[in-house]
Amino acid sequence: MQKITPFLWFDNQAEEAMNFYTSIFKNSKPGKIARYGESGPGPKGSVMTAAFQLEGQEFVALNGGWLTDKYGVSWQIVPTILPELLQSKDPGKAQKTMKAMLQMKKLDIAALKKAAEE
Repeated sequence: MQKITPFLWFDNQAEEAMNFYTSIFKNSKPGKIARYGESGPGPKGSVMTAAFQLEGQEFVALNGGWLTDKYGVSWQIVPTILPELLQSKDPGKAQKTMKAMLQMKKLDIAALKKAAEE
């Protein structure tokens, strides 16, 4: 079981990066793409994350350039459950999770799960 999933941070090239990396590694495959909905914070329909595998290692490309500080630096620790909630096959569940998350200063996993189920 993979213990760490590297997130590659982009301004808005996550899908392009996923396609590039999976084209140059023989043992690779693209995964799920999560898109922003009505709740944002990116433009509706634009790519939020693009998951992929390279040589059996999971990676996630994230479009989050708008989340950097004044120096262009951003450190994000993402709880394991968050990508699962945001990439739900039920778009309503993903939207509710995003809306709840955007109201938080500190991620509350129990509240995110509750929001997804409401």
